[in-house]
Amino acid sequence: MQRSLLLSKIHSCTLTRANLDYVGSISIDRTLLDAAGILPYEQVQVVNVSNGARLITYAIAAPANSGAVELNGAAARLGMKGDRLIIMTYGQFSPEELKTYHPKVVLVDGQNRLTEVRRYDDLLSVQLTS
Repeated sequence: MQRSLLLSKIHSCTLTRANLDYVGSISIDRTLLDAAGILPYEQVQVVNVSNGARLITYAIAAPANSGAVELNGAAARLGMKGDRLIIMTYGQFSPEELKTYHPKVVLVDGQNRLTEVRRYDDLLSVQLTS
């Protein structure tokens, strides 16, 4: 049996732009994508802490060290510049992989500059039963 668990997240980043006239997705500073292990075009869930909106889209790499986090296309209606977001990816894990599994969390400052990358070793206690 496979289980879906949090793989990585960029926690409490700031929305820098909402661009309705773009094809779609969310643009994210390449430095943050790399730190979180999120690939361009990978599916992400975006939670807007400021207004409660949630959406699923895919990530596009914005220039490294730009601080850019931009909702594009229809998703732009779900946030305003300055909103706080959490961006998450999920992975499928086998019971064997769960024995050493820990999600990766990227922390940023108010300008979306990388401040810390954590592996929550004690965040998740997984009890495997047969």
